[in-house]
Amino acid sequence: MKKILTCIAALAVSVFSIEATDKHETDLVIYGGTSAGLVAGIQASQMGKSVVVIEPTERVGGLTTGGLGQTDIGNKMVIGGLSREFYERIGKHYDSPGAWKWQKQEEYRDSGQTRTAKGEVTMWTFEPSAARKVYREWITETGLKVVKNERLNRESGVTKEGAKIVSITMESGREFKGKMFIDATYEGDLFAAAGVTYTVGRESVDQYGESLNGVQTKMARHHNFVRGVDPYVTKGNPDSGLLPFIDPDGPGVEGAADHRVQAYCFRMCLTDHPENRIPFHKPEGYDEQWYELLLRNFEAGEKGMPWINSAMPNRKTDTNNRTGFSTDFIGQNYEYPEASYREREAIVARHRLYQQGLMWTLANHPRVPDHIRNAVARWGMCKDEFTEGNGWQEQLYIREARRMVGEFVMTQNHCQQIEKVDDSVGMGAYTMDSHNTQRHVDKNGHVRNEGDVQVGGFPPYPISYRSLLPKKGEADNLLVPVCLSASHMAFGSIRMEPVFMVLGQSAATAACFAIDGNQSVHEVDYTKLKSRLEADGQVLNYDAPPRVTNFTKIDSLKGIVVDDSEARLEGGWRGSIIGQGVHLGYQHDSDTRNGQAVATFQTKLKPGKYEVQVASTPNGNRATAVPVKVRHTGGEFAGTINQRRKPPIEGHFFSLGQFEFGETGIVTISNENTDGFVVIDAVRFLPVED
Repeated sequence: MKKILTCIAALAVSVFSIEATDKHETDLVIYGGTSAGLVAGIQASQMGKSVVVIEPTERVGGLTTGGLGQTDIGNKMVIGGLSREFYERIGKHYDSPGAWKWQKQEEYRDSGQTRTAKGEVTMWTFEPSAARKVYREWITETGLKVVKNERLNRESGVTKEGAKIVSITMESGREFKGKMFIDATYEGDLFAAAGVTYTVGRESVDQYGESLNGVQTKMARHHNFVRGVDPYVTKGNPDSGLLPFIDPDGPGVEGAADHRVQAYCFRMCLTDHPENRIPFHKPEGYDEQWYELLLRNFEAGEKGMPWINSAMPNRKTDTNNRTGFSTDFIGQNYEYPEASYREREAIVARHRLYQQGLMWTLANHPRVPDHIRNAVARWGMCKDEFTEGNGWQEQLYIREARRMVGEFVMTQNHCQQIEKVDDSVGMGAYTMDSHNTQRHVDKNGHVRNEGDVQVGGFPPYPISYRSLLPKKGEADNLLVPVCLSASHMAFGSIRMEPVFMVLGQSAATAACFAIDGNQSVHEVDYTKLKSRLEADGQVLNYDAPPRVTNFTKIDSLKGIVVDDSEARLEGGWRGSIIGQGVHLGYQHDSDTRNGQAVATFQTKLKPGKYEVQVASTPNGNRATAVPVKVRHTGGEFAGTINQRRKPPIEGHFFSLGQFEFGETGIVTISNENTDGFVVIDAVRFLPVED
């Protein structure tokens, strides 16, 4: 027996020795088998180049196969090329009756930005297993070489000659030589090991002239705690210490740079089908104190479900973060971008423990409200997804890690098109979206989240080719389509899987041209690149059709009209120009229901009696009892408006009644104790003749 073991050991050493000296040479080497890496490899193969995609784990496809089935897009019309083909292949997959095991095809309905229009051949929602099947078939069709379970030696694994990468070596010793390289990882491991300039965390508002970067306590309106949640182990006693995961050094100076990155989570694939459901379990290592803030938040009045449970085919979901305490493990990922592989594995495991414990708590703990507990308990992990992890995936949602600082930095100003680029290689269209970065104690001694910023309202914008390039002289044969050169806020918009695919295809095309021209990526002729990208179906510029609106001009209305643009606003109102209303648009409170959104409409009047009317736009998501106060000579009137109803007066106005005024008319609208979106549009004072 001892002799046999000795022979096996010798054989193992021999096999390892062969692998350790194994060398591979291709035109293009792609490190990272994410959606961007696979699409880049497919593009390069179609352009006749030899290519290898190296994936550090067992599973390719990144988040696209890792649970993110609710595709964040913003505007589907700007997704072209191989990225669109992926979603067309998803559509074809679900056209087959055999794809529907747990649900009839006609029973499934997608929603929101992913809703499939009649006659559309794409499909934008999918199970992880469906995405994996599509990629496997696509890889087989193209003959793309994919090497899995090979991690870059981040200490000494990049060999360079001057500004050119010659080869990269894995921890196993396998060496991959290439003429061009692409870093398609979520972490930016290749470019960091190659000595390329990068950053981690948030820039200050001053660095790139942005208003939304850095510490943003004033923007902390969404996904936050109910007011008054105590942060201490023993309520009211600071000496007892802070509860877990509250940053004692937070929040920092408003608008200042810091090291914090937006929170990570697992995009869980859940099901409520009894035959396919794995009930949530209490994990080994469960610590109830981790969830004390969750329970206190409910006890303080939180009524909302702490998740976004988006429907996927076959009675499954893509489940994401919502409310103040949810699947995001806030503040527990700061070390991840720069951490060693072993340290990252520990961080991922801790995130999984946290989320498994969270789901068990929501489904079982007696301090969770009955309606929440009962709703969560009917769900569970899927028996037929991520089978190796009993329904739990390995892929953590790395929303942000390193970001390259390259030839050109995309910023908030480019997203909002205050500044424009003229070398587009794809388009972004999603809201600038940062999840919370920290949990801290506010000036009132209560727990709050900070870092969540959600600002949209801008049209699709071009992404610069130069943002994929390191600074000239750092790595002249490397392109970076995922951890590209962008500020924290711009990256929050760009970081969507369809866009990563688009940029992966563009990066591979540029790499092929650089190979053909025997030149650096900085020397590629953009005119030639643009022509090829457009020929391949990429959307580089987009003029959106004009929105159909029906806004009534103020000068066409009787009486004295005060528009929302003239009101004094507090608490974070957001503008909209969709549908109908008065003047140029209206504003809403983003359904925050926190009592902090207040709009005061004030105007000069001739003393006398006036009928006071409030303009609103109806919708099923509006609040049914919007608080309105009228200050008049006799005191103050307090009433409510049901904004789900169509306004009965001229299609715009609700009447609050008739009141006597002196020389000033004041009307206040707020979102205190509301049950939906609160809209402010205009207030009208109509003189009443006795």
